[in-house]
Amino acid sequence: MKQFFLVVLAVALFACSGNKKQAEVAVTVYDVESLLAVAEQNVNDTIKVAGFVTHTCKHSGKKCFIVGESHSISLQVLAGGEIESFSSELIGSKLSITGVLKEYHLSQEQIDERENNVKLQQQEGAASEESCATEMSNISDMRQWMKDHDKDYYIIYYVEGLKYEVLE
Repeated sequence: MKQFFLVVLAVALFACSGNKKQAEVAVTVYDVESLLAVAEQNVNDTIKVAGFVTHTCKHSGKKCFIVGESHSISLQVLAGGEIESFSSELIGSKLSITGVLKEYHLSQEQIDERENNVKLQQQEGAASEESCATEMSNISDMRQWMKDHDKDYYIIYYVEGLKYEVLE
């Protein structure tokens, strides 16, 4: 009977220590820039990230984009878990979002297709010179990253949102 009690106690202590570790991870709140700096090591992990909402999907509200303090890097967040949608009223608000960090690989072929579409829009006058130049610059940056990292794809990180709270 004593051995049974000790085994149950050991299992309970082990289970509690595991939950404590999960709670500690959930307390760390990244800003967008610091999350992206460690993204490769945290893919498929539950994370918390804080940022300012710059855009929400107008039709479904199923995604939003957040930026950090520098407003130079954005991160897409998809609605899921407790998040039914992102209201346009959140634009400008600072959110703390809990979710799972994911990555998407944009292939060389997809980048080539994107470049061809930009050139076509430019020729047809369907997009402004400024937006085309920005997109072409982004494509150039993607290709440079692929070359620097010896990859045949470009990584895009995003968050599958579980819940959020408004901070400001």
